[in-house]
Amino acid sequence: MQNRKIVKFREKILEITFFLCAFVSVFTTFAIIFILFFESYDFFKQVPLKEFFLGTQWTPLFAEPKFGILPLVLGTLITTIIALLVALPVGLITAIYLSEYAPHKFRETVKPVLELLAAVPTVVYGYFALLFLTPILQKIIPDLSTFNALSPGIIMGIMIVPYVSSVSEDALKAVPMQIREGSYAMGATKFQTAFKVLIPSAFSGIAAAFIIGISRAIGETMVVAIAAGMMPNFTFNPLEPVQTITSYIVQVSLGDVPHGTLEYRTIFAAGIVLFFMTLFFNIIGYFLRSKIREKY
Repeated sequence: MQNRKIVKFREKILEITFFLCAFVSVFTTFAIIFILFFESYDFFKQVPLKEFFLGTQWTPLFAEPKFGILPLVLGTLITTIIALLVALPVGLITAIYLSEYAPHKFRETVKPVLELLAAVPTVVYGYFALLFLTPILQKIIPDLSTFNALSPGIIMGIMIVPYVSSVSEDALKAVPMQIREGSYAMGATKFQTAFKVLIPSAFSGIAAAFIIGISRAIGETMVVAIAAGMMPNFTFNPLEPVQTITSYIVQVSLGDVPHGTLEYRTIFAAGIVLFFMTLFFNIIGYFLRSKIREKY
């Protein structure tokens, strides 16, 4: 009887602990959203929504300020798309190789080394893009500006490969062996099994890896702040300097702008846009996983 009371007491303590952990996560999320909207309220009282979302000039720190967010959104999307064009195929192919082709000892050696890339400070990646990759690209593309979207985009792609490959490889390894054996028994090759059987079966985990990669690319700060130029140009050309939402937030947060001013509140307005961009991609990932589960 005494032991049963002790067990129930311990279970109650664990239940409360788990609840508090979940509550902290949910509370933090809602607190961030509240702060963003609360601080942005005064900003949108002075800046029309039409100008903010449709304007093509972003110069809030100039004598004649303009508050069109499109140059920052475009700069963020350009660098993110370039990063994803590098990270998603390379990360997925790496995951397939480590999961299905690589010998056990090789995989156990390479995977931790690959994950070490995620531990390198992003400021190192930024200067690597500016001082190493950009001069190489300028030899190939003479018109490439010293500060541009292409170089940091490529480096960001390399930087998030470990996230995509590690999560994707774990998802592929989680597919039951019976599915592989059934595919081989039907006469499929290892390549056919990997791309036509395992990827659809593990798509939920792979989609999660892609969403992590997208969110990581959108939220990257130091690489684009150092190598992209921090110039809010409304351009689709990745060879020109751009500024992303995160790099602008860093620029204003350095302390040169007085707290509580309209210029200071622009970082919260930009933060709302960044929040909804990330939310949009997460919603897409959720629906993709739902559709794949219905299909398979």
